[in-house]
Amino acid sequence: NAIVQNRLAHAYLFVGPRGIGKTSTARIFAKALNCGKGPTATPCDKCDNCKEIADGRSMDVLEIDGASNNGVEQVRELRETCRYTPARAKFKIYIIDEVHMLSTAAFNALLKTLEEPPAHVKFIFATTEPQKVLPTILSRCQRFDLSRIPAGLIVKHLKEIAKKEKVSVDDAALAAIARGAEGGLRDAESTLDQLIAFCGNQIAEKDVLSVFGLVAQE
Repeated sequence: NAIVQNRLAHAYLFVGPRGIGKTSTARIFAKALNCGKGPTATPCDKCDNCKEIADGRSMDVLEIDGASNNGVEQVRELRETCRYTPARAKFKIYIIDEVHMLSTAAFNALLKTLEEPPAHVKFIFATTEPQKVLPTILSRCQRFDLSRIPAGLIVKHLKEIAKKEKVSVDDAALAAIARGAEGGLRDAESTLDQLIAFCGNQIAEKDVLSVFGLVAQE
């Protein structure tokens, strides 16, 4: 809607538990902003910009891990590169994952850029712990709280994966995996992967219960 109405903020914060698609949503949003037809609410997924973002090799969409780049030096470096216009796309987009891991000094260094960002720069932050992000940073972002993924959708997605992997999984087993994942798709996929390694290409509910110590639906 923001793209359709041309009301884009310069910084976004995606909040939610692990494995529910915060970074994936950030990448899709980056495609929407930098698509060859864009900014558009429906990126084509076919142009060079979209393909480069999907492959993680876009020069204009930079993914930074807040846990390992949490020092003031890295943020100063980011501030320097901010000044330069995008190489090919419309916007230079910085996706900072686990932004709560930045040090206070790094947050303060970032604050200056957030206060007066160049027109071609957009920030997308993702975090599982918003209470650790400085209020001064929070106040300059549009915050979106992403909810846990419903079990039905997780089951549907796991069915597709199982079909492609040529693995037979009972519906009850998929339901048990989805319950154990508690709304996190990444956890559900890891569980399915582990079960395939453990049980082969035939997985029943009892396998899920025995491997992960879960309780049967009944």
